[in-house]
Amino acid sequence: MAKKRGDTRMLKKTMLTTLLIIISSTCFGGNLIHPLDFDGSPEEKKKVISYIQKNVKKTYTEIGMGDPATLRMMEEEELSCFKKLTQVTNRGLLDGVINQYCSIGMCNYSTILMMYDEQKKASKKKLQW
Repeated sequence: MAKKRGDTRMLKKTMLTTLLIIISSTCFGGNLIHPLDFDGSPEEKKKVISYIQKNVKKTYTEIGMGDPATLRMMEEEELSCFKKLTQVTNRGLLDGVINQYCSIGMCNYSTILMMYDEQKKASKKKLQW
C-alpha cells in the first residue's frame, strides 16, 4: 500500500512538472528571446535569428506562403521589430503582451511590437465625452 502511494505521488509530481514546462514554453514561445534580456552577444544573435527563421517558416508555410521571397521579407521584418523591442521602456507592459500573445500562438516579434505600441497608447488615453 505504501509503495502504491509513493508511486502515485511520483506520478503527480511528474505530471505537474511536465505541465509547468509546457505552460512556460507556451507562454514564452519556447525559444523566444526576451528583447529586454538580450545582451547582444554573438550567441544570442544566433538564437534570435534561429527563432525568427523557424517561426517565420512554420507560420508562412502553414498558409501556403513558404516561398523564399516571402520568408526572407518576413524574417527581415521580424528582426527589425525585435531590435525595436530591445529599446522599449515599460517591461511590465511588454511582459504582459508577450504572455498574452504567445499563449495564443501569436508569438512573433512583429505582433508583440504592434500590440505593445497599442497597449502603451491605450494606457495614456482616458474616456472623454
